Amino acid sequence: MAGLFAVTIVRMQLSEEDRIFQSTILRFARERIAPHVRAMDEAGIFRKDLLKEMFELGLMGVEIPEEYGGQGGSFFQSVLAVEALATVDPSAAVIVDVQNTIANNILLRWGNETQKRRYLPRLAADTVASFALSEAGAGSDAFALSTRAVADGENFRITGRKLWITNAAEAGIFFLFANAAPDQGYRGITCFLIERDTAGFKVGRKEDKLGIRASSTCELILDDCVVPAANVIGEIGKGYKIAIETLNEGRIAIAGQMTGLASGALGHAIAYAKERQQFGKAIGEFQGVQFTLAEMATDVEAARLLTYNAARLRDAGQPFTTEAAMAKLFASQIAETVASRAVEVFGGVGFTKDYPVEKLYRDAKIGRIYEGTSNMQKLVIAKNLLSGSSRK
Repeated sequence: MAGLFAVTIVRMQLSEEDRIFQSTILRFARERIAPHVRAMDEAGIFRKDLLKEMFELGLMGVEIPEEYGGQGGSFFQSVLAVEALATVDPSAAVIVDVQNTIANNILLRWGNETQKRRYLPRLAADTVASFALSEAGAGSDAFALSTRAVADGENFRITGRKLWITNAAEAGIFFLFANAAPDQGYRGITCFLIERDTAGFKVGRKEDKLGIRASSTCELILDDCVVPAANVIGEIGKGYKIAIETLNEGRIAIAGQMTGLASGALGHAIAYAKERQQFGKAIGEFQGVQFTLAEMATDVEAARLLTYNAARLRDAGQPFTTEAAMAKLFASQIAETVASRAVEVFGGVGFTKDYPVEKLYRDAKIGRIYEGTSNMQKLVIAKNLLSGSSRK
Protein backbone atom coordinates (compact mmCIF):
# COMPACT_ATOMS: atom_id res chain seq x y z
CA MET A 1 0.00 0.00 0.00
CA ALA A 2 3.05 2.25 -0.17
CA GLY A 3 2.39 5.42 -2.11
CA LEU A 4 -1.36 5.17 -1.49
CA PHE A 5 -1.86 8.77 -0.46
CA ALA A 6 -1.40 11.78 -2.71
CA VAL A 7 1.21 14.27 -1.58
CA THR A 8 1.15 17.97 -2.33
CA ILE A 9 3.61 20.77 -1.80
CA VAL A 10 2.41 24.17 -0.65
CA ARG A 11 3.17 26.37 -3.64
CA MET A 12 4.15 29.58 -1.99
CA GLN A 13 6.00 32.49 -3.55
CA LEU A 14 6.72 30.76 -6.85
CA SER A 15 6.68 32.27 -10.33
CA GLU A 16 4.39 30.72 -12.92
CA GLU A 17 7.40 29.13 -14.61
CA ASP A 18 8.59 27.60 -11.35
CA ARG A 19 5.09 26.36 -10.49
CA ILE A 20 4.82 24.58 -13.83
CA PHE A 21 8.31 23.15 -13.41
CA GLN A 22 7.51 21.88 -9.92
CA SER A 23 4.14 20.43 -10.98
CA THR A 24 5.75 18.53 -13.84
CA ILE A 25 8.26 16.90 -11.52
CA LEU A 26 5.65 16.10 -8.88
CA ARG A 27 3.53 14.39 -11.51
CA PHE A 28 6.53 12.39 -12.74
CA ALA A 29 7.40 11.39 -9.17
CA ARG A 30 3.86 10.23 -8.39
CA GLU A 31 3.18 8.46 -11.66
CA ARG A 32 6.53 6.92 -12.50
CA ILE A 33 8.61 6.68 -9.31
CA ALA A 34 6.01 6.02 -6.59
CA PRO A 35 4.96 2.56 -7.85
CA HIS A 36 8.55 1.32 -7.55
CA VAL A 37 9.72 2.98 -4.32
CA ARG A 38 9.21 0.02 -2.01
CA ALA A 39 10.83 -2.51 -4.36
CA MET A 40 13.82 -0.23 -5.00
CA ASP A 41 14.25 0.34 -1.27
CA GLU A 42 14.22 -3.38 -0.52
CA ALA A 43 16.60 -4.21 -3.38
CA GLY A 44 18.85 -1.23 -2.69
CA ILE A 45 18.91 -0.42 -6.40
CA PHE A 46 17.54 2.51 -8.40
CA ARG A 47 15.86 1.37 -11.61
CA LYS A 48 17.82 2.15 -14.79
CA ASP A 49 14.66 2.93 -16.74
CA LEU A 50 13.67 5.60 -14.22
CA LEU A 51 17.16 7.08 -14.34
CA LYS A 52 16.87 7.25 -18.12
CA GLU A 53 13.52 9.01 -17.78
CA MET A 54 15.03 11.56 -15.39
CA PHE A 55 17.61 12.40 -18.04
CA GLU A 56 14.93 12.65 -20.72
CA LEU A 57 12.90 14.99 -18.50
CA GLY A 58 15.93 17.25 -18.09
CA LEU A 59 16.26 16.63 -14.36
CA MET A 60 19.96 15.78 -14.56
CA GLY A 61 21.00 18.99 -16.30
CA VAL A 62 18.78 21.70 -14.85
CA GLU A 63 21.41 24.46 -14.73
CA ILE A 64 23.51 23.31 -17.67
CA PRO A 65 23.16 25.94 -20.43
CA GLU A 66 21.20 24.99 -23.52
CA GLU A 67 24.31 25.30 -25.69
CA TYR A 68 25.69 22.25 -23.83
CA GLY A 69 22.43 20.31 -24.03
CA GLY A 70 20.98 21.30 -20.66
CA GLN A 71 17.82 23.08 -19.55
CA GLY A 72 19.36 26.48 -18.89
CA GLY A 73 17.49 26.72 -15.61
CA SER A 74 18.38 28.17 -12.22
CA PHE A 75 19.87 26.82 -9.02
CA PHE A 76 16.50 27.51 -7.39
CA GLN A 77 14.86 25.19 -9.90
CA SER A 78 17.38 22.46 -9.05
CA VAL A 79 16.32 22.80 -5.42
CA LEU A 80 12.64 22.68 -6.42
CA ALA A 81 13.31 19.46 -8.33
CA VAL A 82 15.04 17.87 -5.35
CA GLU A 83 12.22 18.90 -3.01
CA ALA A 84 9.50 17.59 -5.33
CA LEU A 85 11.18 14.21 -5.85
CA ALA A 86 11.81 13.82 -2.11
CA THR A 87 8.09 13.95 -1.32
CA VAL A 88 7.89 10.54 -3.02
CA ASP A 89 11.41 9.12 -2.80
CA PRO A 90 14.37 10.85 -1.13
CA SER A 91 16.68 8.39 -2.94
CA ALA A 92 15.65 9.80 -6.31
CA ALA A 93 16.06 13.29 -4.89
CA VAL A 94 19.66 12.80 -3.80
CA ILE A 95 20.62 11.36 -7.19
CA VAL A 96 19.35 14.55 -8.84
CA ASP A 97 20.87 16.69 -6.09
CA VAL A 98 24.43 15.40 -6.47
CA GLN A 99 24.22 15.59 -10.25
CA ASN A 100 23.01 19.19 -10.34
CA THR A 101 24.12 21.16 -7.31
CA ILE A 102 27.44 19.34 -6.90
CA ALA A 103 28.85 17.75 -10.08
CA ASN A 104 27.38 19.99 -12.77
CA ASN A 105 28.18 23.10 -10.78
CA ILE A 106 31.81 22.08 -10.30
CA LEU A 107 32.24 21.87 -14.06
CA LEU A 108 30.23 25.02 -14.74
CA ARG A 109 32.16 27.10 -12.21
CA TRP A 110 35.68 25.73 -12.43
CA GLY A 111 35.95 23.74 -15.65
CA ASN A 112 37.69 25.21 -18.69
CA GLU A 113 35.92 25.49 -22.02
CA THR A 114 37.42 22.26 -23.35
CA GLN A 115 36.23 20.35 -20.29
CA LYS A 116 32.78 21.92 -20.48
CA ARG A 117 32.28 21.05 -24.13
CA ARG A 118 33.49 17.53 -23.62
CA TYR A 119 31.59 16.61 -20.46
CA LEU A 120 28.56 18.87 -19.91
CA PRO A 121 26.59 17.39 -22.86
CA ARG A 122 27.17 13.93 -21.40
CA LEU A 123 26.07 15.00 -17.93
CA ALA A 124 22.89 16.48 -19.39
CA ALA A 125 22.12 13.51 -21.65
CA ASP A 126 23.02 10.17 -20.10
CA THR A 127 25.99 10.16 -17.72
CA VAL A 128 25.65 10.17 -13.94
CA ALA A 129 28.36 11.99 -11.97
CA SER A 130 29.72 11.53 -8.47
CA PHE A 131 31.56 13.69 -5.91
CA ALA A 132 34.41 11.86 -4.18
CA LEU A 133 35.83 13.68 -1.18
CA SER A 134 35.28 11.55 1.95
CA GLU A 135 37.73 8.97 3.25
CA ALA A 136 37.97 6.76 6.32
CA GLY A 137 39.95 9.45 8.14
CA ALA A 138 38.39 12.44 6.44
CA GLY A 139 34.75 12.99 7.32
CA SER A 140 33.94 16.27 9.06
CA ASP A 141 37.68 16.95 8.84
CA ALA A 142 37.24 16.87 5.07
CA PHE A 143 40.78 17.86 4.21
CA ALA A 144 42.64 15.19 6.15
CA LEU A 145 42.94 13.34 2.85
CA SER A 146 45.33 10.44 2.44
CA THR A 147 44.68 9.94 -1.29
CA ARG A 148 47.78 11.12 -3.15
CA ALA A 149 48.32 12.43 -6.67
CA VAL A 150 51.90 12.33 -7.98
CA ALA A 151 52.85 14.28 -11.10
CA ASP A 152 54.27 12.11 -13.89
CA GLY A 153 54.93 14.08 -17.05
CA GLU A 154 51.59 15.08 -18.56
CA ASN A 155 49.72 12.81 -16.13
CA PHE A 156 49.07 12.29 -12.44
CA ARG A 157 49.23 8.93 -10.72
CA ILE A 158 46.61 8.72 -8.00
CA THR A 159 46.52 6.17 -5.20
CA GLY A 160 44.04 5.97 -2.33
CA ARG A 161 40.59 4.93 -1.19
CA LYS A 162 37.36 6.90 -0.94
CA LEU A 163 34.35 5.96 1.18
CA TRP A 164 30.63 6.78 1.26
CA ILE A 165 30.52 8.09 -2.30
CA THR A 166 26.98 8.86 -3.49
CA ASN A 167 25.94 7.79 -7.01
CA ALA A 168 29.12 5.73 -7.36
CA ALA A 169 27.41 2.57 -8.63
CA GLU A 170 25.79 4.42 -11.54
CA ALA A 171 28.37 7.14 -12.21
CA GLY A 172 30.48 7.39 -15.34
CA ILE A 173 32.31 10.53 -14.21
CA PHE A 174 33.87 11.22 -10.81
CA PHE A 175 35.04 14.54 -9.39
CA LEU A 176 37.68 13.18 -7.06
CA PHE A 177 39.87 15.05 -4.58
CA ALA A 178 43.47 14.07 -3.89
CA ASN A 179 46.50 15.83 -2.43
CA ALA A 180 49.09 16.67 -5.07
CA ALA A 181 51.41 18.43 -2.59
CA PRO A 182 51.09 16.82 0.87
CA ASP A 183 53.85 19.02 2.28
CA GLN A 184 51.55 22.02 1.72
CA GLY A 185 48.67 20.50 3.67
CA TYR A 186 45.19 21.41 2.42
CA ARG A 187 46.76 23.78 -0.12
CA GLY A 188 47.85 20.75 -2.09
CA ILE A 189 44.36 19.33 -2.49
CA THR A 190 43.33 19.15 -6.14
CA CYS A 191 40.14 18.18 -7.94
CA PHE A 192 40.46 15.61 -10.74
CA LEU A 193 37.85 14.50 -13.25
CA ILE A 194 38.13 10.72 -13.59
CA GLU A 195 36.18 8.56 -16.02
CA ARG A 196 34.91 5.22 -14.77
CA ASP A 197 36.88 3.08 -17.22
CA THR A 198 40.23 4.66 -16.30
CA ALA A 199 42.90 2.04 -15.62
CA GLY A 200 43.67 1.67 -11.90
CA PHE A 201 40.24 2.98 -10.89
CA LYS A 202 37.57 0.71 -9.41
CA VAL A 203 34.20 1.11 -7.73
CA GLY A 204 34.27 -1.13 -4.68
CA ARG A 205 31.82 -2.36 -2.08
CA LYS A 206 28.34 -0.87 -1.91
CA GLU A 207 27.10 0.09 1.55
CA ASP A 208 24.02 -1.59 3.03
CA LYS A 209 22.29 1.42 4.55
CA LEU A 210 19.47 2.27 6.95
CA GLY A 211 17.77 4.69 4.58
CA ILE A 212 17.87 6.18 1.06
CA ARG A 213 18.75 2.63 0.10
CA ALA A 214 18.06 2.98 -3.63
CA SER A 215 20.71 5.69 -3.78
CA SER A 216 24.07 3.95 -4.14
CA THR A 217 26.87 4.67 -1.67
CA CYS A 218 30.16 2.92 -2.47
CA GLU A 219 33.88 2.91 -1.87
CA LEU A 220 36.31 3.90 -4.61
CA ILE A 221 39.71 2.25 -4.97
CA LEU A 222 42.57 3.94 -6.84
CA ASP A 223 45.74 1.95 -7.43
CA ASP A 224 48.28 3.92 -9.47
CA CYS A 225 45.37 5.41 -11.45
CA VAL A 226 46.75 7.48 -14.35
CA VAL A 227 44.78 10.69 -14.94
CA PRO A 228 45.78 13.28 -17.58
CA ALA A 229 46.83 16.66 -16.23
CA ALA A 230 44.21 18.05 -18.63
CA ASN A 231 41.60 16.57 -16.28
CA VAL A 232 42.56 18.79 -13.37
CA ILE A 233 39.54 20.94 -12.52
CA GLY A 234 40.45 24.53 -11.79
CA GLU A 235 44.07 24.65 -10.70
CA ILE A 236 46.39 22.38 -8.77
CA GLY A 237 45.93 23.17 -5.10
CA LYS A 238 42.50 24.77 -5.51
CA GLY A 239 40.58 21.63 -4.59
CA TYR A 240 39.87 22.83 -1.05
CA LYS A 241 38.18 25.95 -2.39
CA ILE A 242 36.18 23.97 -4.94
CA ALA A 243 35.02 21.48 -2.28
CA ILE A 244 34.06 24.09 0.33
CA GLU A 245 32.14 26.32 -2.04
CA THR A 246 30.42 23.40 -3.74
CA LEU A 247 29.31 21.87 -0.44
CA ASN A 248 28.01 25.24 0.75
CA GLU A 249 25.66 25.22 -2.24
CA GLY A 250 24.86 21.52 -2.01
CA ARG A 251 23.63 21.96 1.55
CA ILE A 252 20.75 24.06 0.26
CA ALA A 253 19.63 21.16 -1.91
CA ILE A 254 19.91 18.75 1.04
CA ALA A 255 17.65 21.16 2.93
CA GLY A 256 15.29 20.89 -0.03
CA GLN A 257 15.46 17.11 0.12
CA MET A 258 14.65 17.07 3.82
CA THR A 259 11.86 19.62 3.36
CA GLY A 260 10.36 17.49 0.60
CA LEU A 261 10.64 14.37 2.74
CA ALA A 262 8.87 16.10 5.62
CA SER A 263 6.21 17.42 3.25
CA GLY A 264 5.63 13.91 1.96
CA ALA A 265 5.30 12.52 5.47
CA LEU A 266 2.87 15.30 6.38
CA GLY A 267 0.75 14.61 3.30
CA HIS A 268 0.49 10.93 4.16
CA ALA A 269 -0.42 11.76 7.77
CA ILE A 270 -3.17 14.20 6.74
CA ALA A 271 -4.70 11.74 4.31
CA TYR A 272 -4.63 8.91 6.86
CA ALA A 273 -6.10 11.13 9.59
CA LYS A 274 -9.09 11.78 7.34
CA GLU A 275 -9.66 8.09 6.63
CA ARG A 276 -8.81 6.22 9.83
CA GLN A 277 -11.87 5.71 12.02
CA GLN A 278 -11.75 5.30 15.80
CA PHE A 279 -14.56 5.70 18.32
CA GLY A 280 -16.98 6.37 15.48
CA LYS A 281 -15.16 9.21 13.74
CA ALA A 282 -12.01 10.05 11.77
CA ILE A 283 -8.96 10.43 13.99
CA GLY A 284 -8.38 13.82 12.37
CA GLU A 285 -11.38 15.09 14.34
CA PHE A 286 -9.53 14.55 17.62
CA GLN A 287 -7.77 17.62 18.92
CA GLY A 288 -4.63 15.69 19.82
CA VAL A 289 -4.14 14.62 16.21
CA GLN A 290 -5.03 18.09 14.95
CA PHE A 291 -2.38 19.70 17.14
CA THR A 292 0.22 17.21 15.90
CA LEU A 293 -0.60 17.95 12.26
CA ALA A 294 -0.54 21.70 12.91
CA GLU A 295 2.94 21.50 14.42
CA MET A 296 4.16 19.31 11.57
CA ALA A 297 2.82 21.72 8.95
CA THR A 298 4.38 24.71 10.68
CA ASP A 299 7.78 23.00 10.77
CA VAL A 300 7.58 22.10 7.09
CA GLU A 301 6.65 25.62 6.08
CA ALA A 302 9.48 27.12 8.15
CA ALA A 303 11.99 24.73 6.60
CA ARG A 304 10.72 25.58 3.12
CA LEU A 305 11.08 29.31 3.75
CA LEU A 306 14.66 28.88 5.00
CA THR A 307 15.54 26.71 2.02
CA TYR A 308 13.98 28.95 -0.62
CA ASN A 309 15.60 32.01 0.93
CA ALA A 310 19.07 30.44 0.79
CA ALA A 311 18.55 29.28 -2.80
CA ARG A 312 17.39 32.69 -3.95
CA LEU A 313 20.31 34.41 -2.25
CA ARG A 314 22.66 32.08 -4.10
CA ASP A 315 20.99 32.82 -7.45
CA ALA A 316 21.15 36.56 -6.71
CA GLY A 317 24.90 36.38 -6.08
CA GLN A 318 24.46 37.41 -2.45
CA PRO A 319 26.22 35.86 0.58
CA PHE A 320 24.35 32.71 1.57
CA THR A 321 26.68 30.51 3.63
CA THR A 322 24.96 31.22 6.95
CA GLU A 323 21.51 30.83 5.45
CA ALA A 324 22.50 27.56 3.77
CA ALA A 325 23.76 26.16 7.06
CA MET A 326 20.60 27.28 8.86
CA ALA A 327 18.39 25.72 6.20
CA LYS A 328 20.19 22.37 6.30
CA LEU A 329 20.35 22.31 10.10
CA PHE A 330 16.66 23.07 10.57
CA ALA A 331 15.29 21.04 7.65
CA SER A 332 17.21 17.94 8.69
CA GLN A 333 15.90 18.27 12.25
CA ILE A 334 12.27 18.71 11.27
CA ALA A 335 12.43 15.94 8.66
CA GLU A 336 13.26 13.44 11.37
CA THR A 337 10.65 14.87 13.74
CA VAL A 338 7.86 15.16 11.17
CA ALA A 339 8.49 11.67 9.78
CA SER A 340 8.45 10.27 13.32
CA ARG A 341 5.15 11.99 14.07
CA ALA A 342 3.71 10.69 10.81
CA VAL A 343 4.50 7.15 11.95
CA GLU A 344 2.67 7.90 15.21
CA VAL A 345 -0.39 9.25 13.39
CA PHE A 346 -0.56 5.97 11.49
CA GLY A 347 -0.18 4.04 14.74
CA GLY A 348 0.73 0.37 14.50
CA VAL A 349 0.50 0.18 10.72
CA GLY A 350 2.94 3.09 10.47
CA PHE A 351 5.57 0.81 11.92
CA THR A 352 5.13 -1.65 9.06
CA LYS A 353 6.39 -1.58 5.49
CA ASP A 354 2.83 -1.63 4.16
CA TYR A 355 2.74 2.16 4.41
CA PRO A 356 5.34 4.69 3.20
CA VAL A 357 5.97 6.61 6.41
CA GLU A 358 8.36 4.08 7.96
CA LYS A 359 10.64 4.45 4.94
CA LEU A 360 10.54 8.24 5.13
CA TYR A 361 11.48 7.96 8.81
CA ARG A 362 14.50 5.82 7.93
CA ASP A 363 15.45 8.13 5.06
CA ALA A 364 15.36 11.21 7.28
CA LYS A 365 18.27 10.20 9.50
CA ILE A 366 20.95 10.89 6.90
CA GLY A 367 19.96 14.54 6.71
CA ARG A 368 21.79 15.32 9.94
CA ILE A 369 24.93 13.58 8.70
CA TYR A 370 25.89 14.01 5.05
CA GLU A 371 27.20 17.16 3.37
CA GLY A 372 28.14 18.46 6.80
CA THR A 373 26.80 17.17 10.11
CA SER A 374 24.40 19.24 12.19
CA ASN A 375 27.21 20.14 14.55
CA MET A 376 29.29 21.43 11.64
CA GLN A 377 26.35 23.59 10.52
CA LYS A 378 26.12 25.05 14.01
CA LEU A 379 29.83 25.86 13.92
CA VAL A 380 29.44 27.63 10.58
CA ILE A 381 26.47 29.65 11.80
CA ALA A 382 28.14 30.63 15.08
CA LYS A 383 31.46 31.49 13.43
CA ASN A 384 29.74 33.78 10.94
CA LEU A 385 27.67 35.42 13.65
CA LEU A 386 30.70 36.10 15.82
CA SER A 387 32.84 37.34 12.94
CA GLY A 388 30.13 39.72 11.76
CA SER A 389 30.02 38.13 8.30
CA SER A 390 26.39 37.16 8.68
CA ARG A 391 23.56 39.57 8.01
CA LYS A 392 21.61 37.97 10.84
